Amino acid sequence: MAEHLTKQTFLEKIFDFEKNKEWKYEGTLPAVIDFWAEWCGPCRMVGPVIDELSNEYKGKVNFYKINTETEQELSAAFGIRSIPSLLFIPVEGQPKMATGAYPKEDIINIIKQELNVHDPTVV
Repeated sequence: MAEHLTKQTFLEKIFDFEKNKEWKYEGTLPAVIDFWAEWCGPCRMVGPVIDELSNEYKGKVNFYKINTETEQELSAAFGIRSIPSLLFIPVEGQPKMATGAYPKEDIINIIKQELNVHDPTVV
């Protein structure tokens, strides 16, 4: 299951935007953050896929969810205007945002391209 982030856990695990002006990822594994809301139909389609991928990529990629309704400051920090939005965070380099309800295969392809993490079943 993907971990739900609050502002506090986001500052600790992802990016402390209160201390740092420039992007500085706090994690040791690449990450994917799902920005969502309960009222959002497409978000309800993406949510279970994120949870599946969280299990499949365990130990290789961390998956998180941010509820845009309860964590409005985090949504504003990333300029979230439409949801679902997925933020792909490599260990080194800049994160990339993808907006829309992507099918699982597309999310896997983005993980391969942006995070350089390949098929989790291949050792």
